[in-house]
Amino acid sequence: MTASLLSRLLAALLIGAALKSAAEALRTPFALETFYRLRQGLRRRLDVIRVDLCREKQPPACTQAEPLLQTVAHLQAVFGEGDVVAAFQRQFQRAFLG
Repeated sequence: MTASLLSRLLAALLIGAALKSAAEALRTPFALETFYRLRQGLRRRLDVIRVDLCREKQPPACTQAEPLLQTVAHLQAVFGEGDVVAAFQRQFQRAFLG
């Protein structure tokens, strides 16, 4: 999966799309289970990602209760609304998902 696709998936989740509908809208050859595994893997890495993001900028005020969505909002606050995954990887010189 490319960084761009993952960024688009995360942006869709942030605006309230369900994972299934967001994944289907991407029209990739990946099975739906792949997206559920990606989300789980990302949730396991939130501590590392959030520490890096906090070094760049304080988290924005966010009404989201879900830590994953709070992190996506923080990614967008630091890198804008484009390809936040690729921007993260360039900035911190590490893989987004580990």
